[in-house]
Amino acid sequence: MRPALLSMIVIPVALAAAPASVKPNPSPSGGFAQPIVNTRAKKLLTVGEWRFRDSDADGKLSPFEDWRLAPDVRARDLVGRMSVEEKVGTLFHATLPGVKGELGRGAGYDLVALDALVSGRKITSFITRLGNPPAELAEENNRAQELAERGRLGIPLTISSDPRNHFQYVLGAGESSTGTTQWPEALGFAALRDQDRVRQFASIARKEYRSVGIHMALSPQLDLLTEPRWSRGAGTFGSDPALVSALGAAYVEGFQGGAAGLARDGVATVVKHWVGYGAEPEGFDAHNYYGRIARPGRAFQQHVSAFAGAFSVKAAGLMPAYPIVTGVKVDGKPIEQVAPGYSKVLLTDLLRTKLGYRGMVLSDWGITRTCNERCRTPTAAEPQRPQDIATSWGVDQLSVEERYVLGMTAGIDQFGGTDDVAPLFTALRSGKLSEERVDASVRRILELKFAMGLFENPYVDPASAARDVGASADVALAERTQREAQVLLKNTDHVLPFHNAPKVWLFGMDPAVARAAGLVVVDDPASADFALIRAEAPSEVLHPNHFFGSRQKEGRLDFRAGDPAYEALVTASAKTPTVLAIFLDRPAILTEVDGKAKVILANFGASDAAILDVVLGRATARGRLPFQLPRSMDQVRRQDPGKPDDISDPLYRRGAGLETN
Repeated sequence: MRPALLSMIVIPVALAAAPASVKPNPSPSGGFAQPIVNTRAKKLLTVGEWRFRDSDADGKLSPFEDWRLAPDVRARDLVGRMSVEEKVGTLFHATLPGVKGELGRGAGYDLVALDALVSGRKITSFITRLGNPPAELAEENNRAQELAERGRLGIPLTISSDPRNHFQYVLGAGESSTGTTQWPEALGFAALRDQDRVRQFASIARKEYRSVGIHMALSPQLDLLTEPRWSRGAGTFGSDPALVSALGAAYVEGFQGGAAGLARDGVATVVKHWVGYGAEPEGFDAHNYYGRIARPGRAFQQHVSAFAGAFSVKAAGLMPAYPIVTGVKVDGKPIEQVAPGYSKVLLTDLLRTKLGYRGMVLSDWGITRTCNERCRTPTAAEPQRPQDIATSWGVDQLSVEERYVLGMTAGIDQFGGTDDVAPLFTALRSGKLSEERVDASVRRILELKFAMGLFENPYVDPASAARDVGASADVALAERTQREAQVLLKNTDHVLPFHNAPKVWLFGMDPAVARAAGLVVVDDPASADFALIRAEAPSEVLHPNHFFGSRQKEGRLDFRAGDPAYEALVTASAKTPTVLAIFLDRPAILTEVDGKAKVILANFGASDAAILDVVLGRATARGRLPFQLPRSMDQVRRQDPGKPDDISDPLYRRGAGLETN
């Protein structure tokens, strides 16, 4: 059965997102349904037949405690009861501190450090970077919520996460997690071009997130992959704006629980990165000083249109990009030469006014921190450390206080990756920032907490988490997707599948997996029925002294003599039919290997077993390339970094792919 094909109609961008504002918990009869109300630190209130949590411990039912009221009504009431310190703390999205762990990692949360942030600085939004088994992670999040519930107003924590259900775990882009279903990267869904499958994935991930106490997905990544060398392409839906828009909508629907906005059992999505992030010259990433510029050029509107689908289904949040967008005007007005989080043209004029977006805007991490010498020009003797990470591009000359003011004036609601509340508090007290402006952002943030029912029950059941995360039916669909999302680019003489070829020579693959599949692993390709070489798109480490630069794939995309996978291919292909199974996290140049491999099978995140099942004819690869593959590095260097598929004569075009039987 063929996957559901996408309608390639771009959804009008003017259809904008708004936080959920309908009354919660309607019953089929039009009344209300009692939600689960759970408390560990405060008492319950009973009013007639209904139960409520007495969050402020005053013994009375306040409007913000009344789940029968709409989220916006409750938020307005709560804002009116908050102190200045509580309002300011709400504007920060910090990291849940880990025990003996760097950057939030570790065996569990450091509750002493967390208390200083929650009770001391009044912060109630955090990213988690724990990768514990589901039951353990659920209980850790419960402990954090109990600490928050003990506060004056009992404001629950919003706990967010980078993507947890894929193969790549890179700080700032993905998070390792034990027990979750494992799916291809976003590029794999782009290869399938199946909106229904994206909704299914997102719905399963939603269940897994909420089961362990995670409420916000810092995804999807709706950047266009227009510069082939860019290190963050794997998290995108490829290079086609219409496809990105359609799949982005399906992703938001699945995570948030429908097309009408954030449901009570939903996970708030934060679509990113607004806008033009994929147009990085040479593919250098804006986490780094040397990658702080983006050049979308005349294709800027295409980068904007990629967000249309997510906006139409009311994505709860949006995250501005890091790089300074150069050479672009919006309605004749040049974009300020600052990071998008500081751009009024991008966040207010374009996003809020022209497109009507009403959701929460959360800055990317570290935009208010100062880029020191180790951030700009680290050396081998003094490399960039985690504490040196900063992305204050274009506002280096401003004080931290001035950055907060500029960001909120531009349109930021919440600052990510920082817990430095003092400068913003000072700005508010001095009148540089109005309380009215602060209140508007606080309401948006609180509405999400109310919409998801966190004021009634922020706790989760560890036993349910152990059962619901990685459920067998969900694992089966994820593994099926790993197989179907692969792209068969070449199948010379129809040698694939190898139905009756028991002997295999391997490179880059676990022999135990091959033996489990019924194959005999041999040491000499000359004695094999076929060879199977697993490889990744070529790359270089060009900036080893930068924290992210040392971890990101940069530079060349072409295979060369001396590359281990290439040398293995040369050796094997001279003796036996050879399959190259390549992970295309970047658009690799396959010119040098195209004439040597009998079969080229691309994947975007797949296990050894998933690849073998396709090679052996036990599963069907249905994917199509979500971007073009260049012929040479010269083509890459000459192309426009902002224009989708800007190579007239690629080796393989976007949409290329054969179907296995």
